[in-house]
Amino acid sequence: MPTNWVGAILKYRAAILLAVLGLCQPALSQEVPVALLRPEAVQPSAMAPTPMVKMVQPATLPEEASHRRFWDRENSILFATSAAFSGADFVLTRDNLRAGGQELNPVTRVFSGSTAGLAMNFAGETAGVVGLSYFFHKTGHHKLERAISMLNIGASAGAVTFDMAHR
Repeated sequence: MPTNWVGAILKYRAAILLAVLGLCQPALSQEVPVALLRPEAVQPSAMAPTPMVKMVQPATLPEEASHRRFWDRENSILFATSAAFSGADFVLTRDNLRAGGQELNPVTRVFSGSTAGLAMNFAGETAGVVGLSYFFHKTGHHKLERAISMLNIGASAGAVTFDMAHR
């Protein structure tokens, strides 16, 4: 008997809304002090410089050491693995749909009417992983850059495993 997952989730929408709002509380607690909103209330210290106080300049790393290349060996392997699992997921999903199966992913279900639409979905998924990884790379979030690829590999591997089990 098929289960309507969307209906089951929306059944508890009030609890979900309260949980989301509860998780937003730390963001709401980051208030700006009133003194910072009025610059005239903040007065600089009238302390005279003493011989014991030394001005120190922050050390900067060379650009090469602090920022590595995007298409390095690890990213290339992650993207190739992600593309391979997406391709396997495409082939197995298409075969299951031809045999009368049903697509469980609601986003992919929109594109499952034709082989070209399904291929476009999985190619777009792979391109989206590379694009999001590049965004995280440019913004300096290098752990997230790798995590996006690993998350996609895990999801695609799970879908391939499910498709293989339901052949």
